[in-house]
Amino acid sequence: MSSNLRLLSITAAIIVALDQATKLYIDQSFRLYESVTVIENLFNITYVRNQGAAFGILSESAYRIPFFITVSLVAAVGILWYLSRLGAEKKLAAFALSLIFAGAVGNLIDRIRLGEVIDFLDVHWHQYHWPAFNVADSAITVGVALLLIDMWREERQQKRSGMSRS
Repeated sequence: MSSNLRLLSITAAIIVALDQATKLYIDQSFRLYESVTVIENLFNITYVRNQGAAFGILSESAYRIPFFITVSLVAAVGILWYLSRLGAEKKLAAFALSLIFAGAVGNLIDRIRLGEVIDFLDVHWHQYHWPAFNVADSAITVGVALLLIDMWREERQQKRSGMSRS
């Protein structure tokens, strides 16, 4: 097994287990829409269910479940394919893709099991709330951010090596 696929396996196992454990805890310990303040005017644990994608997109569509399952599976297969071809020196990109993969799998499990995703992390500034999210969503977001940083660093490095040849 390549080092990138090993990294993916470890990362996915940890993130998916953490994601599913926290969702199970929330589902068993909270009533739907119950909220507990963690940091006044900034952060709550609030149990909600999201039938759509980010920000509830497509939540009313009859095709949402097959669509989201298909998109998640295509993304997962695409990430596996890309990781298997990514050089061993590309550790940050491999880790970023592993986080995205793990997040997609975590939310895919909910969509298959429940037809919707359990969200509970509620960040807000007084009455202005960001849509609730979960560990899987966090992994995807961090993974995308790290991927962008890696791409930016690679572009800068290519520009520097292009300048040194001139």
